[in-house]
Amino acid sequence: MKTDIHPTYYPHATATCACGATFDVGSVKETIAVEICSKCHPFYTGDDKKVLDTAGRVDKFKRRMEAAKKPASKK
Repeated sequence: MKTDIHPTYYPHATATCACGATFDVGSVKETIAVEICSKCHPFYTGDDKKVLDTAGRVDKFKRRMEAAKKPASKK
């Protein structure tokens, strides 16, 4: 086996979130910048779920599915 091919592992690397929270993780980089963490993610904080159906996409999809179920008329 080859020796000295693995990167240096830092067991106490610092991860910094965009919200300002910092925590220790194990990584091959000494510092890590993340955009979202368990302190600010809605799943962990219990914030209300956001519905992204601003253009009626779900209704449009349901209409297409109903139209596809109907048999096509022959001329």
